[in-house]
Amino acid sequence: MLNQTHNPDLISWVESANSGNTDFPIQNLPFAIFRCAGSKENFRAGVAIGDQVLDLAAARKSEAFSGLAQAAIAVCDAPELNGFMAMGKDAWSALRLALSNALASGSDEQAKLAGCLISQGDVEYSLPCRIGDYTDFYTSIHHATSVGKLFRPDNPLLPNYKWLPIGYHGRSSSIDVSGQTFKRPKGQLKAPDAVEPVFAACKRMDYEMEVGIFMGKGNQLGDAISIDDAEDHVFGMCLFNDWSARDLQAWEYQPLGPFLAKNFASTVSPWIVTTEALAPYRSSWTRDEADPQPLAYLESEHNRAAGAFDIQLEVQLETEKMRSEGQPASHLSLSSFRHSYWTVAQMIAHHTVNGCNLRPGDMFGSGTQSGPTPEEAGSMLELSNGGKQKIELDNGEIRTFLEDGDCVIMRGWCQKEGAARIGFGEVAATVLAAD
Repeated sequence: MLNQTHNPDLISWVESANSGNTDFPIQNLPFAIFRCAGSKENFRAGVAIGDQVLDLAAARKSEAFSGLAQAAIAVCDAPELNGFMAMGKDAWSALRLALSNALASGSDEQAKLAGCLISQGDVEYSLPCRIGDYTDFYTSIHHATSVGKLFRPDNPLLPNYKWLPIGYHGRSSSIDVSGQTFKRPKGQLKAPDAVEPVFAACKRMDYEMEVGIFMGKGNQLGDAISIDDAEDHVFGMCLFNDWSARDLQAWEYQPLGPFLAKNFASTVSPWIVTTEALAPYRSSWTRDEADPQPLAYLESEHNRAAGAFDIQLEVQLETEKMRSEGQPASHLSLSSFRHSYWTVAQMIAHHTVNGCNLRPGDMFGSGTQSGPTPEEAGSMLELSNGGKQKIELDNGEIRTFLEDGDCVIMRGWCQKEGAARIGFGEVAATVLAAD
């Protein structure tokens, strides 16, 4: 699973990629859709290298690539990555290898590609692909148990949770890229002691720290994807904030689940880190012997050996006061995707076992990624114990849920001995006042 593109000793002729603390060393090479900020240029694909973006439309014309890599880079000259995603893992891998070779220190292609670089500080982003369908899963047993205790104290974890990856069909039209702003949603709210609901703006606004998983090559309607083949269909991952109106959710979610509490906004980071780039950070996946073991279609040796991904996930909060006074954002939590009860491969196998067809650019949300300790909670609902405990920020401000003007910033990275640190950049978005 590891190849020459993962070599931790690789360095680039792009000096900013060699700093050791960048999210985007040559071992990463994630994809995004961008254009020069404030321009009327066409959006097109780019690859991050240090603090630069390699413009793939310009690189295509440089004659630095050939064969399958050239065919792949030609498809990237588009305002969305769906065409490239549809090409499959051989094309993804061929372009990654060609980019790694071309951007490596001492490359003969430096002169051809140096003029194709644009500073990340000078660009703006669009959604990386056309998200046709979006399914949100519920894969953190720690989050599911904590939230279940708040909503259903007598029955916190429903009996099906340990048997199958729970998910619901979300709203792709309201997903936007980092930098999104949105108005506080309105809907029906019903206090526990009230006789009737009222129509009002959400009072318990929350974030959810998730991983976004992008599908590459799809499957035909009626054909299931086996767990052994599942990861061949995954193009890559991003950071994902699935905003939640907790008071709307508490009233509406039974019997069919989330609706207005979830469909008003969701935010993704601009950069998709490919599954191949994440190979050094795979880890084993286990299931407690006391729990039900997965049914055969959700079980494989590879999934046990390397089905989990050790992605560190941090949440910070920047209030309006912090911005106006030039103060740094306040740390809220830090967890890891390795705590997920269900793996990416299991999500895909279950999603398609009934013949559901996935398409290039479809996205899964992992569900809120909370760890086993309180400081690893991936939502304010958990950090504040349903609003009962105050959260003190670094500047002394107090929160239980989000207030107007609050900006939630999420970051993700992978780091271990013997491998280059790689990151996801950040996803940030701000809650505005309701009309």
